[in-house]
Amino acid sequence: MSTTPADTAVEIGRSIGVSVPRREDRRLLQGQGEFADDVWMHRQGYAHFVRSPHAHARIVSVDTRRALALDGVYAALTGEEVKELCESPFFQIAPEPAAKIAEYPLAVDKVRYHGDAVAVVLAETRELARDAAGLVDVEYELLPVVVDGVAAAEADAPLLHEQVGTNVAWHGVFDWGDVDWALENADHVVEIDHLHFHRFSSTPLECNAAVVHWDPGTDTVQVKSNNQMPMFASMVIGPTLGVASNRLLFASQDIGGAFGNKIGSYPQIAALALLSRKAGRPAKWTEYRTEHMLSCGHGNERTFLDTRVAVMKDGTILGFKTRAFDDAGAYLHYEPLGAVIWSQVSCGCYRLKHLHVDYTETLTNKCPTIPNRGYSRLQHLWLIERIIDIVAHELGFDPVELRKRNYVQPDDYPYETPNGCVYDSGDLPRSLDIALELIDHDKWRARQRELGRGSGKRIGIGIGSTLDSGTNNFGQARIINPELPFSGNGEAAYVKLDLYGEVNVNLGTTPQGQSHETTAAQVVGDVLGMGPEQVHVTAGFNQQQNTYVAFSGTYASQFAVTGLGAAKGAAEKLRAEIIEVAAFALEADAEDIELADGMCSVRGDQERAIPFIGVANLIYANNAALPTELRERISLNCRHVYVPPFEVPDPDKKRGNLTLTYASQIHACVVEIDEDTGHVEILEYAAVDDCGKRINPRIVEGQVHGATALGIGAALYESFEYDGDGQLQQASFYDYHAITALDAPDIKTADIESPSPFTPNGAKGMGEGGGAPLHAICSAIQDALGDQDAIVSDSHNPWERVWWLVHSGERGEPRGVRVSAQAAASAEGES
Repeated sequence: MSTTPADTAVEIGRSIGVSVPRREDRRLLQGQGEFADDVWMHRQGYAHFVRSPHAHARIVSVDTRRALALDGVYAALTGEEVKELCESPFFQIAPEPAAKIAEYPLAVDKVRYHGDAVAVVLAETRELARDAAGLVDVEYELLPVVVDGVAAAEADAPLLHEQVGTNVAWHGVFDWGDVDWALENADHVVEIDHLHFHRFSSTPLECNAAVVHWDPGTDTVQVKSNNQMPMFASMVIGPTLGVASNRLLFASQDIGGAFGNKIGSYPQIAALALLSRKAGRPAKWTEYRTEHMLSCGHGNERTFLDTRVAVMKDGTILGFKTRAFDDAGAYLHYEPLGAVIWSQVSCGCYRLKHLHVDYTETLTNKCPTIPNRGYSRLQHLWLIERIIDIVAHELGFDPVELRKRNYVQPDDYPYETPNGCVYDSGDLPRSLDIALELIDHDKWRARQRELGRGSGKRIGIGIGSTLDSGTNNFGQARIINPELPFSGNGEAAYVKLDLYGEVNVNLGTTPQGQSHETTAAQVVGDVLGMGPEQVHVTAGFNQQQNTYVAFSGTYASQFAVTGLGAAKGAAEKLRAEIIEVAAFALEADAEDIELADGMCSVRGDQERAIPFIGVANLIYANNAALPTELRERISLNCRHVYVPPFEVPDPDKKRGNLTLTYASQIHACVVEIDEDTGHVEILEYAAVDDCGKRINPRIVEGQVHGATALGIGAALYESFEYDGDGQLQQASFYDYHAITALDAPDIKTADIESPSPFTPNGAKGMGEGGGAPLHAICSAIQDALGDQDAIVSDSHNPWERVWWLVHSGERGEPRGVRVSAQAAASAEGES
């Protein structure tokens, strides 16, 4: 429940930091939004993909004749046809040998996961297309399956891509500080055999959708879709189709949630383009929910083996060493960027100086992974939080005090991590104190002691500390593949004063519920001395109308920095032009011109004034009255590209500043476990967020609630699992238990503001802060186990796993955690 009321009384030019009502709400809540499925093109057909029921099989034949015989079926395509029509396979980010992966819009020669698309049919109606797809005859020859990310790296594992020669998509060692020294000189070494972070997805309300028209008259490909990173999609699709970027035209309006998932729809968009060209009409596709779960993309699944942690007697953690295996699924859709993105938060919220991560990304017969809220960092931060709690459990430290001892401290900022990332600002100890106060920590700790064993209930108190790193430096891709010509980042915006004196804003971003229209209006309005309601922001993305840069879109928690940075820069340029024209018209010095509420006036003489429409008239309709120098230079249509202050990282040392801002989230919770059923009930939940200067506090709070609910769902309910034959076990909401309002607890929220010194408005991105609930709930379950030997080693803890943990002592299973002999002796001596 939101505790931040909307504020309709806004002082002109001072709306930043005020909870201005969301201007998108009326349009969306009244059903006036325009989503991809609302788009209709003349003569369009409806597409349906034929998907493999097998996880790994040779395609012997694909016969579309029965489907094409149906009245109303326009066309069909198979993988072999697509290969002939394409100029090349999709571009691969990975270096050799994974660069040899030859992925086309449809499967060629063989399928590699349950749901792999082998054909596509276009028909008069969506229902007819689905029926026709069922008539496509595909003959398969089954092949051995590998569904374990660690086993896939073995030399005798079934190969997914024979031309690559291995299932290892990428391997590298990240080594900072001196881990061997730390382990040798530590008072305690805690060894953890196995930790596993599970697969799940954000399952947005709206599935993927696109309408694609390959226009034979203009030879342009028009794409109206809900892809959230259209310029990346264009970069991948264009070379494959042999279409220049000025003929591959993307557009989107409203997007019903994305969370990273909608970066990966480019194979389907490419297939639709070829289908449209073959049929001579637009091709529309709206993904079914089961199709979405089978093939849209899952979040990263990661296994950590042989983790060794160096700890001093006072609780100072020097660092750790681990082996990480990331399961990328059957194809590399945006991967292997995840193999480096985790290192944005290499040491988490802590002053860890010595780190060694041996990282392997493997290919398996599963749905490809795709960025998902908290992409790649979520898994690594979970590892670190598990390390903190396991060290506390094994060595008898208070989890609160252990965190405070090791946190990056307020005076440490800007804080440089061992791999050269720079944490911009924060106050983690204060955030933790607030979170503990919100859940009434001391009361529940006393209640936990009173309850004791034998009551059938257990109380656990958990903490999750996480970072939301925002605004990528794409130079980090060079750590994966030094040949990639990428670095830095940026975003563009236009701010224009039109003929009638109205302010219009045009962005390069793709909003999915983050309130771009509202916050951009606040930033631009403050620069121009007017209320946000006086600023018109064009929603959505249109390649023919919007300004954009190479990586335009909405992702990586960056709109508050790059999008609003571009809007602010363009507004400042427009302000300077308005002042210059007004100074000429009013025969005054530019420094004496003031802007307020759509008027330009001379300081100290309010009678000498000209409205914005008067300034616009001089430029657009009366420019002969201006000096030549002014009318040739000033357009009142100002574009700005915001470019963060990045440098190219060092790929050899795997070092550099990989992202610009670091919002923090500290969550705390109290859970009650029923010993008989394993059911976990959340009794208290608190989330404290620090995202720098909040442009609109109510919008920030909404993001916090959404991210928290998502994380709780992942921790307790949501998981994608495959059986030994590679069959997905959760292909609908009947089996995939997405969190609902009935499952979500009352979430208490608070915030602190540590403005970033590196961004135009002091803001930080914060939309991906959903990882903390996973950490906090695992922490609470561990705490509820008390002095039991059981260790929470998986990020997903449904009732059956919790029951197993509660009763594990009765069966005597190996714990998978050890303290070194030297540490054990030392601990005995201390006691």
